[in-house]
Amino acid sequence: MALPVRIKESVSRALAKAGMGTCIVQATPVGGGCINKGSRIQTNSGTILFLKWNPSGPPGMFEAEADGLRALRRADALRVPEPIGWHDHGSGESWLLLEHVSKGSASRETDARLALGLVAIHSHGSDEGFGWHRDNWIGSLPQGNQAKNNWGHFWRDQRIGAQLEIARSQGRLSDAFFDRVLEITPNALEDVEQAGLLHGDLWGGNWFTSDSGEPALIDPAVYYGHGEVDLAMSELFGGFGSDFYDAYKENCGISNAYSAYRRDLYQLYYLLVHVNLFGASYEAQSMQAAQRILAELGA
Repeated sequence: MALPVRIKESVSRALAKAGMGTCIVQATPVGGGCINKGSRIQTNSGTILFLKWNPSGPPGMFEAEADGLRALRRADALRVPEPIGWHDHGSGESWLLLEHVSKGSASRETDARLALGLVAIHSHGSDEGFGWHRDNWIGSLPQGNQAKNNWGHFWRDQRIGAQLEIARSQGRLSDAFFDRVLEITPNALEDVEQAGLLHGDLWGGNWFTSDSGEPALIDPAVYYGHGEVDLAMSELFGGFGSDFYDAYKENCGISNAYSAYRRDLYQLYYLLVHVNLFGASYEAQSMQAAQRILAELGA
């Protein structure tokens, strides 16, 4: 899909303001995204940048993403592209301009380096509880982040419950065992007391090896929560080697509860997101995860 004229004009104004040229001379589509479009752009000054854009993106979506990228960059643990500028106030000109990070080849150490960086990111805690200072998005769906001191209540209300409400408004997932999962979530997570910085959407498509050999993170949905959430998402669709999990466990630890039921409880959120984004093909996985949680907890 060609870069729309209005987006080219809007980005060109931002480039001029940033001293990176006055216009785009080349835009090469980059695949991989299912919500937004991506292009590698070159300006008339020779600068190479990455542009994400969406002709109908919700207001504030790219601003929230830039905010999350800045938070991950402040952790100074993994390569994260620098946000250059953005515009997403409606009117069909939603875009996010980023530092371009070229892809390279992974080495035997890449997965372990990714895990060590993730441990460092998760070690950045919050004095304000679980959540974030603003709401953001998971894919194109709103993600509420109102801070709570109780992790179980946060996960029940702003993750599982919020997505279940959307699904049921569309006539999906009316089974009573989902309500039972909501009831038992606070007790199932009652021992989680420390909030750490999360990527929030850590599937295999949201990290890559840079041309300098560093693991790089993209497309976050950040907030403060339990680090095992990122682990659970990483296992849902693959893309992470055994060295990644071994290094994470060695340097941070993974609870016994994770393999028993928390992986399912955390993955259930992302499965419900996929039900709401992509439809019925994810309903069976959502129901199976919920049933495994209840069976393990005797509920």
